[in-house]
Amino acid sequence: MNTEKVTARRLTAEEVSELGLQDDIFVSAGMDGLPLDCYAPAFLTEPGKNSEGGSFAARTVFGEEIHILPDNAEEPGIWVADKAGEEIEVLQSAGILLNLALFVPGGNKESLESLYSAARDAFGAGIVQRWSEETVAVPDVKVDLFEEPARGRKNTSGQNRDRRALDVYPTRVRFLEPSEGWKFIIEPHKEIVDDTPTI
Repeated sequence: MNTEKVTARRLTAEEVSELGLQDDIFVSAGMDGLPLDCYAPAFLTEPGKNSEGGSFAARTVFGEEIHILPDNAEEPGIWVADKAGEEIEVLQSAGILLNLALFVPGGNKESLESLYSAARDAFGAGIVQRWSEETVAVPDVKVDLFEEPARGRKNTSGQNRDRRALDVYPTRVRFLEPSEGWKFIIEPHKEIVDDTPTI
């Protein structure tokens, strides 16, 4: 694990209730039921004053959401950087996990293996791993992806559409999510022809 020593002090529930969403804190780094004897950088998911029952929800920089009772001596609690405090071990981010969906025109097993080999050569054989692999035959076509309000008015013109992405291959749509209150509209791709007169 990649950790560093940070000088911090433990906060009481009353002190945590005064924190906002922008305040940097440290909470237990345990994830998915795996206990880790160190802390992770985090932030509250809602202002401390809005928390009820003395339980505070925080999200670590690694995406784990946990609920903490700061005054419970049996829990790691919530900490904040303070030069007058004590040293704690803080788990650092050593990299980024990428979930990739690759479209390989004319793809076959050899081309996928060469992609994998190139990635391992670039980043190191111990770094690049294939956790799951799904090979799907995809027509080499493009679509136009629009967003529309989920409850749009009838008989409105297409001019009110919010264009989210251009020239999208159909498989990529599975990995996108519409904005809140909007829905996706997928249409066959139409090349944009600029018929503006030129002088």
